[in-house]
Amino acid sequence: MQAIGRLLSRLIDSVTVIAGLAIAFMMLHITLDVVARNAFNYPLPGTITIVSYYYMAIAAFMPLAFAEQKSAHISVEVLTERLPPLVQKHLAGWMLLLSAAVFGLMAVRSWQEAMGKYGIKASVVQGEDSLAVWPTYFFLPVGCLLMFVVVLYKFVVYLTGQTSGLDSERKRADSTPAETL
Repeated sequence: MQAIGRLLSRLIDSVTVIAGLAIAFMMLHITLDVVARNAFNYPLPGTITIVSYYYMAIAAFMPLAFAEQKSAHISVEVLTERLPPLVQKHLAGWMLLLSAAVFGLMAVRSWQEAMGKYGIKASVVQGEDSLAVWPTYFFLPVGCLLMFVVVLYKFVVYLTGQTSGLDSERKRADSTPAETL
């Protein structure tokens, strides 16, 4: 089980790096557009479409599994914090199965939508250009599928009681660089 968890962690880390690069490219693209618009009176064509359809979609959906891997999703425990620890543990474990079902359904439905957009070669007209946006519809099913795999894996780990192997540690904000090595 640990080997599967480590492999899954590497995959999640790779996808998260891609999302981070999308954010960096988005900042660079917007900065270049502002400079080109103000200095040369010539904005970069397609900036709004590329930023909103490509960069933002990658940044929003690809790192979903990273947050789940680190148990960093927002949770409100108004009622469950009053339950005994054993009940909390089992409730959290079975919620993983419910989450897997939801994300599995989201992956399937968003894949169908992506295939529909691919079928019509969806594009957006901006200015005089037409930019293809159909590839961006595949980011959501990929993100949901990876999230599905992570929560399903965590559920299997919960059922079997084995060690996960997922890199679930979060770096402390107050740690020094030497402590993180």
